[in-house]
Amino acid sequence: MPTFICLLNWTDQAAKNAKDSSKRNQAAKSLAEKLGGKLLSSYVTTGQYDVIVTVEMPSGEAMVKFASAVSATGNARTTTVRGYTPDEFSKLAAEAPTP
Repeated sequence: MPTFICLLNWTDQAAKNAKDSSKRNQAAKSLAEKLGGKLLSSYVTTGQYDVIVTVEMPSGEAMVKFASAVSATGNARTTTVRGYTPDEFSKLAAEAPTP
């Protein structure tokens, strides 16, 4: 299954209710499972992003649904990227056509 990395920034609403971050994480876990995926890890961080989540999803379309649903709660803005293991990336790079 494809892996995605979500970089989240809390909205003012979420920051005011920081104590609920465990509840929001559980809701994200349930949402991922509902979409056929799995929440692999979740960290509240310091720095540019408030939360970093790794998720396995069956497709990019499922990931769009996940990110849209998370954003719709009003608690976070998301930036999502597709993650590849070094082996996955090496295989794809080796298959790239030569110019």
